[in-house]
Amino acid sequence: MIASVCTLAKGREAHLVNLVHGLNAQERQPDELVIAVMQEAAYELPHSAFPIRQIMLGANGMKLAQARNAAALGASGEQLMFLDVDCIPDPSLVADYARQLDATDALLMGEVLYLPAGATDPGLDFDRFRADGVRHSERAGPPPGPLGDCSDYRCFWSLNFAIRRETYLAIGGFDEGYVGYGGEDTDFGRILATAGVPLKWCRGARAFHQHHPHHMPPVHHIDSVIANATRFRDKWGHFTMEHWLRAFSLMGLVELRDGELVRLRQVSEEDLALTRQQSDQPYASTATVLALLEARAPVMAVA
Repeated sequence: MIASVCTLAKGREAHLVNLVHGLNAQERQPDELVIAVMQEAAYELPHSAFPIRQIMLGANGMKLAQARNAAALGASGEQLMFLDVDCIPDPSLVADYARQLDATDALLMGEVLYLPAGATDPGLDFDRFRADGVRHSERAGPPPGPLGDCSDYRCFWSLNFAIRRETYLAIGGFDEGYVGYGGEDTDFGRILATAGVPLKWCRGARAFHQHHPHHMPPVHHIDSVIANATRFRDKWGHFTMEHWLRAFSLMGLVELRDGELVRLRQVSEEDLALTRQQSDQPYASTATVLALLEARAPVMAVA
């Protein structure tokens, strides 16, 4: 079957270049790379052993759901393999996903290892990446066998996943009503579960997440988190991203008032400092910040 790797990008040119280098190193080359470009200018990318197509969406905001759908619709492969722009695929990723998708009509989620700062400066060294990369403490590890069942749709994460194109289109893709950061992944997982599409953890199909500064919980995206949590509530009957909302509540940023999420104040530098990923951290952790907040004010509870 034809295998299409899909990504979406805005800025992050160095990350995208490394993604292309990682695809060039694949044991089983992808048949194409499709990039949904969320900016005005196309990317200048290194030579590749496979065609690269850039779908220009323009600089019309951070419409992640729309971009993933555009990449999927623009792909020619029967197999869709999605990677975030800051991921480098292990040389076995395409082969691992292709083999499993040949046999299984399911949503597959591959492994992810987080690289420390500076890991890619000397260039791509997959042995070093495997040795230095760490697993996220808040994510499940790989299954003991090739595939393992995932019974909780909330575990779906679009960072690194694969699905048959026919199945993706049959369920309608991502809900483009989610704009900005947050919620669209959980909604997609709920759509899959409702449609009866199995979610599977995949042993292998590993991606290496490139280090970059980030905030968890994402206070820099608080407005879209509130809007998207509300959209999820209106659609499915309850809020999602509860751990982020809990943290925002403990920080005095958000209040649940008459069943609606209300923004109380602007994000401060203190909020950003609390949630900021430090250079020595492989990833930003909501659980760590939430534990600090709970310890400081255990009686404060809203969302």
